Amino acid sequence: MKKGMQVLRAWAARGMHWVGLAGAIGVSGAAAAGDYDGSPQVAEFVSEMTRDYGFAGEQLMALFHDVERKQSILDAISRPAERVKTWKEYRPIFVTDARISRGVEFWNQNAEALARAEKEYGVPAQYIVSIIGVETVYGRNTGNFKVMDALSTLGFDYPPRADFFRKELKQFLLLAREQQVDPLSLTGSYAGAMGLPQFMPSSFRAYAVDFDGDGHINIWSDPTDAIGSVANYFKQHGWHTGEPVVSQAELGTSTAEDALTQGLEPQMNLSQLRAQGWRTHDVLRDDLMVTAMRLEGEQGTEYWVGLPNFYVITRYNRSAMYAMAVHQLAGEIARARGVH
Repeated sequence: MKKGMQVLRAWAARGMHWVGLAGAIGVSGAAAAGDYDGSPQVAEFVSEMTRDYGFAGEQLMALFHDVERKQSILDAISRPAERVKTWKEYRPIFVTDARISRGVEFWNQNAEALARAEKEYGVPAQYIVSIIGVETVYGRNTGNFKVMDALSTLGFDYPPRADFFRKELKQFLLLAREQQVDPLSLTGSYAGAMGLPQFMPSSFRAYAVDFDGDGHINIWSDPTDAIGSVANYFKQHGWHTGEPVVSQAELGTSTAEDALTQGLEPQMNLSQLRAQGWRTHDVLRDDLMVTAMRLEGEQGTEYWVGLPNFYVITRYNRSAMYAMAVHQLAGEIARARGVH
């Protein structure tokens, strides 16, 4: 406890004060604390933070004294991948009556912020609501791991992706300093994703906004900041205001499936796709860059053409089924709220 308070005073003296003293450094020095004491990897990391960003090495080492290596995190990330679900199995996980009704409730509670975000960023409210619904059920499931524990465990004890998580740990310490919060007080998923929209630290620093103007960005318990941050993420990744997301399609030739897109990046425009036998249900511009998809739905095979806004959603999570779930949940929430 004494050591932790000395660290906080030292950071404050250097103009780096971290608030949130209820979870102050050193207060929770449990049995597993000190997992990274004497670690050469941590010493090297601290040296980099000192050299590149002006952190005080002794104070960072004291911070890491209270960081815990979590075996449950390593177990979670090392778990064998599930069999890839089909669309008919994936969709019911996210497009549910409960998620729709809670989405309407979230929209009603935050109508002013959502209307302002839609006006300022050009992203329809239902898509902002849907992202938060898919990610955390509107803040109900944001994760209970300390972000410092998660990123340190994966950055120093998970070699397959250690470089990525160490970079995120750097970004996390920078955001904690910028926002003046105690890094040990912030929680997230086992992979370090944070708050209602589940931003990684690098995404937080790049896209999160102080949408309520209180001088701090709080995506953990402030829906207004979370709403503005999701809208800004979409805008910065190229959201086209007023344009559709997908169009259902039919195939007119036996070889049309040869045009299915490999991966998520659009590889042809709609004119080229039409030349290969695809017909969309909607009237769309020939020059749109598109993604050609086949999904196995409840009623059989479905063909869809993903438009530029669909690709924007996949930048949030690199999965066509994720983006489709966000799109369809958004539509159901809007219909349930009477928005057309």
